[in-house]
Parts: sequence; structure tokens; C-alpha cells
Amino acid sequence: MEKILISSCFLGNKVRYDGGDNLLVNATLLRWQEENRLVVICPELAGGLTTPRPPAELQVIDGSISVKTITGQDVTNEFKQGASKALILCQKHHIRYALLKESSPSCGSTTIYNGSFKQEKILGQGVTSAILRANGIKVFSEKNLPLLITELSADK
Repeated sequence: MEKILISSCFLGNKVRYDGGDNLLVNATLLRWQEENRLVVICPELAGGLTTPRPPAELQVIDGSISVKTITGQDVTNEFKQGASKALILCQKHHIRYALLKESSPSCGSTTIYNGSFKQEKILGQGVTSAILRANGIKVFSEKNLPLLITELSADK
């Protein structure tokens, strides 16, 4: 049975930077959870960050990408470590699909915040989404969950 990597916050776990969650209520997700198909991760916690923590956004400086908190702390290494751990989980469980939180600096699959901490989104992907895609894993978000469900149904 196909396993799916999933953002921990979608399952109601209080792992967001502000100590909250992004609970995603969906009948198919509940079934997958009951079938033990979900492999859960919060890449930011896996990389060594804590909850709560200052918000972070991707920033491009002189062509290189870094992740900085609103207080100016560089947390790029923690984000990269979390992304690496997500990839290791995918390899261990032969995961080909991930359902990750849109707009997150780790998990965003089509949009991220622009680095100004003004709640402005741009096209882009988070650190974890980028490394997973670079390794052939298809990344989806809550915005296109029906596409993931359809793709997994067709894969049977």
C-alpha cells in the first residue's frame, strides 16, 4: 500500500511556529490515517527548531537562498536538516507522494512568503518541497489535495 509523507500540522499537531496547527479534515485523509499510510513529519521540528519559534521566511540574497526569522536569525541549516530528514523518511518508506503545507518556508509547493514578513506571497517552493522534488517525489498541498487523491486512485 502506497505511503504518503504528510505535514504534521495537518493532523492537528501543534507544530506551527506560533504553536498552532493546520488541521485538515478530509474523509480520504482519515481513511489513509486508519490504514497507516501516513508518514508524519514537521521538517522544521525535525531540523531542530522548537515550538513556538519566531516566524521564518525564505530570502534570496546575492542569488543564494537562506531562511531567516523575523528577528534576523539564520535558520537555513535547520531547514536543510529537516528537509534531509524528510527525504530519508521518503526513501526508507519508498514514498513517492508528499502532502505538505502550502506557503510554508519548508513545505510550500507553489507559493512561499516573499521574505519581507509583510504576509506577501510569491511563486516558489520551500526547502523541503525543493529537495523532495529534486529526488522524484511528487509534492502536493492542501490546495490541490483532490489531485493527489485522484493520482493515488489511478495508481492502484
